[in-house]
Amino acid sequence: MIDILTYLAAFLLYILVGWLIWHNLHEQPALPKRIDEKKASFVVRKIHYAMLVPLMLHALTLYQTILAGTGLNLGVGSAVSLIVWLTAFIYWFSGFFSRYQGLQTLLAPIAAAAAIAVVLPLVFPSLKPLENTELPAFKAHLIVAMSAYSLLTIAALHAVLMTIVEYQLHHPATHSLLSNLPPLLAMEKLLFGIIWVGFILLSLTLLSGVVFSKEVFGQSLTFSHKTLFGFISWGTFAALLIGRQFYGWRGRIAIRWTLVGFVMLLLAYIGSKFVLEVVLNR
Repeated sequence: MIDILTYLAAFLLYILVGWLIWHNLHEQPALPKRIDEKKASFVVRKIHYAMLVPLMLHALTLYQTILAGTGLNLGVGSAVSLIVWLTAFIYWFSGFFSRYQGLQTLLAPIAAAAAIAVVLPLVFPSLKPLENTELPAFKAHLIVAMSAYSLLTIAALHAVLMTIVEYQLHHPATHSLLSNLPPLLAMEKLLFGIIWVGFILLSLTLLSGVVFSKEVFGQSLTFSHKTLFGFISWGTFAALLIGRQFYGWRGRIAIRWTLVGFVMLLLAYIGSKFVLEVVLNR
C-alpha cells in the first residue's frame, strides 16, 4: 500500500509542478515588463525547488522497483522510467546555471512525461531479474548506457525545441510562451555539446557490450535487433558529428539526423525490450 501511495504521490506532484510551470509561463507575457521582476524570479525559484520533491519520490520508486529482491529488475517499464527520471533530473539541475535557465521551459512537458513514466513499472512490471548484475563490469555498463540514453533523449528534445524556435523566427507574429529561450545559435552549440557527450557514452556502451560481452551478459556477443539498431544509431550520430566538423551541417539537417539517431536508439533498447516482454511475454 505504501509503495502504491509513493507512485501516486510522485504522479500527482509531477502534474502539479508541470501545471505551475506552464501557468507561470502563460502569465508572464501578459505582465508589463520590469514589474515585480524580483517577485516573479522568486516564484520561478520556488517552482524549481518544488520539482525536487517528485524527483526524489520518483527515485524512491525506482529503487523499490529495480533493486527489490535479488538482482536488478530492469523491465521495459522501469527502464523507460529510469531514463525519463535521469532526463528530468539533468534538466532540473541545469536550472541552477544562469546560462541554461531559459531552457527551464521544457520542464513543463518533461514533468508531464515523468508523471506517466513513474507509473510505467506498475503497468509493465519486470518479468525476471537480470543476470550477472553483481559483476562490476555489468554495473559500469548499465550506468554508462543509461547516461547515454538520457543525454541523447535530451538532445532529441532540444532538437524539437529548436524546430519550434526556427518556426517562430519565420512567423514572428505567432504568440509564444518560449520567448525567453536562448538564441538559436546558442541552442545549436549546446545541442552538439550534448550529442558529443552522449555519443562518447554510447560508444563506451557498445564497446563494453562487444569486448566484455561474456563478463557483462554471461555469453558471447550475438547478433540481434538490439545490436543492429544500436550500431545504426551510433553510425547516425557519428555521421552527424563528421558532417558538422567537415561540412558545417547545422539547422534542419542537424535536427533531422539527431531525431533519426534517437529513434534508432529507442528501437535498439526500449523497442526490443517492449517486443520481448510485452508482445512475446518473454
